[in-house]
Parts: sequence; C-alpha cells; structure tokens
Amino acid sequence: MASLRALGFVIIALFCSRALAATISHNLATEPKEAYVLGALKLALAYSGTDTFVPTSTFLEQGRLVEELKSGAISVMWAGTQPQYEEELRPIHFPVLKGLLGYRIFIIRAGDQHRFSQVNTFDQLKRLTAGQGAFWADTEILRSAGIPVITSVKYPGLFHMLDGGRFDYFPRGAHEPWSELVNNRTLPLEVEKELCVYYPLPMYFFVARNNEALAKRIEDGLEQALTDGSFDRYFFANPTIQDVLSKANLQQRRQFRITNPSLSPQTPLDRSELWFDPSRM
Repeated sequence: MASLRALGFVIIALFCSRALAATISHNLATEPKEAYVLGALKLALAYSGTDTFVPTSTFLEQGRLVEELKSGAISVMWAGTQPQYEEELRPIHFPVLKGLLGYRIFIIRAGDQHRFSQVNTFDQLKRLTAGQGAFWADTEILRSAGIPVITSVKYPGLFHMLDGGRFDYFPRGAHEPWSELVNNRTLPLEVEKELCVYYPLPMYFFVARNNEALAKRIEDGLEQALTDGSFDRYFFANPTIQDVLSKANLQQRRQFRITNPSLSPQTPLDRSELWFDPSRM
C-alpha cells in the first residue's frame, strides 16, 4: 500500500512538472544585449518550471515581432515600451534593464567628436539629426522633444546610413554601443564621449493578449528574483552591464533630460528598486 502511495506521488510530481514545462519561442538572441534579456527571461521562468527555449531562425525587426507574437508564432518578445504594444499585447510592467535603455549615448562617425564637444545646450543638440528604427519607441520620444530623426526599417542599415552621412548620430541605450561597434568593425564609427540624453524608457517582456498564464509566470518570477536578490546579482554581474559601468561614464556626461509622453499610468516609476541610477553608484 505504501509503495502504491509513493508511486502515486511520483506520477503526480511528473504530471505537475510537465504541466509547468513549456516551449518558449523568442527572437534570436546572439548579440550580448539580446542574450542578457533572454537570460533574465530564463531566470524568471526558472521559478515556476523547466522550459525549452526555441529562437527564431533569423533576427526579427520589431514590427515583424509584434505580428508574430499576435499570431502565436512566437511566445514572448521584449522591447522598449510604447502605447501600441501595451494596447495590443500583454505587457509585464517590470523594466528588465532597470531603465538603462533610457540613457542614450551616441554612436558617431570617427573624427566627429569635435562637433559634439561644442554642444552645451539642448537647442544646440536639436541642430543635429539622429537616426533611429522606424518602429522604435525612441523615435517618437525624440521627435516630441524637437530632435530631427531619420528612420530605417532595417536596424543593420542604420550603421551604414550613419557612415554615409544620412544623419549625424545614432542614439543607443547605454548598454548597446560597444558590442554594436564590434559587430560593425569595418565601419569608421566610434562612441561619442561627452553627452547623454535621458528619458524614462522601460524595456518590458510582452506576450499575446490572451496568454495570461505565461505573463503571470514571467511577472511572478521577476518579482521573486528581485525579492531574493538574484535579479540584481544577474544584472550587475552581466558582462554587458559591467561594460557600461566601466566605459559609459554616465555621471560625468552632459545630460539632457526629456520627457517620454507615451508612458502608460502602469509604469512603475515610484519603485526606485526597479531603476538604475548612476548617481547611486
């Protein structure tokens, strides 16, 4: 009888473990900045199950990602939030990059640093043109602040457009430019040394509107990781984040703060533990 009861527990345990396991399809994450976010997703989901993670065969641009997510072709995406995404998808209101995406430093053409060293006011910055992705949240944020923006649907093309003089600088999240320059090492580009534009821009995970079960698993897992300290340990130990802290010099840059008019009321701006603050470093 005891052995039958033990067998029953084993069967139940196996059933539960299978119920908590899922196939999580997501965008290709070979670049360090994408690999960081995928790692945060795996950290969150590990609290509630053992999943199989399946990447797309090629890297998908954001416009395509949204459509794939809505159709059910992929399980989850991550992006800087914007109203369309929060209306059409199910956001998890946890800034997975601790707001680091909102600290924008620039990729510029090699030899152009002197042009940016002369920028001391926001009005002077507005005389220069930025480059951005056509579907990125940043595009409308920058335009709403009066910054001229040239866009491209294709992310890789922006580096060649900058090199070709189509615009003056490419604002990137503080964690992004060094690895991107490595990936575009044949182009004469460099990181601008003195300026920073800041606006609150959380990167969220998004799932399909009707996939509340996965949303809840991600949300609960992120909160548990924050509570037990593993999320901050993961964040600060990540090589890409460490690269930012050692190279970006955010505290010393001339910073221009602008508003993000598209933030939803659900943005957790009152939770300081969710946001990176260079002044506290």
